[in-house]
Amino acid sequence: MNSLVFVSAVLSLVVFCEATRVNQCPNAKIEGLEKKVQIGNCNKPPCRLRKNTKVPLILKFQPAAEMKNLTQTVNANILGIAFPFIGVDGTSACDKVYEEDEKTKNNCQFEKGKTYVFKDAIDVLQVYPTLKTVVHWSLTDSTTKKDAICFEVPARITN
Repeated sequence: MNSLVFVSAVLSLVVFCEATRVNQCPNAKIEGLEKKVQIGNCNKPPCRLRKNTKVPLILKFQPAAEMKNLTQTVNANILGIAFPFIGVDGTSACDKVYEEDEKTKNNCQFEKGKTYVFKDAIDVLQVYPTLKTVVHWSLTDSTTKKDAICFEVPARITN
């Protein structure tokens, strides 16, 4: 029994250490948000996004209501203007969402309170400027415009 408690404690610590420090979106409050977002090996901001690389992204979320057809909203704030991430912003998230087991693909029907996992890779394009920014990322129901998950994270795009 003691070894089971020890293993559980170690696994909890490993999961906690892998999380990325992120900020809540304006007008949103997601309980335990930092434990639900992992951006590559970024543990604390600013997250370094190197051009011509793919940075793994894992989001765990629990919708506050039933949802369908999640769309990605991804942009970088540059001088107060939201510039969309080309090829990501406005695209469907459905083909990248799994059930909680992280193996079974979801059919783009999301139940209130059930846990889902979004897995993708951020394609940091060569055309992106080298700069510090704040990246906004949300998965939004395309009908109701409500977010299943939303976060913002300071980032640095580098060569």
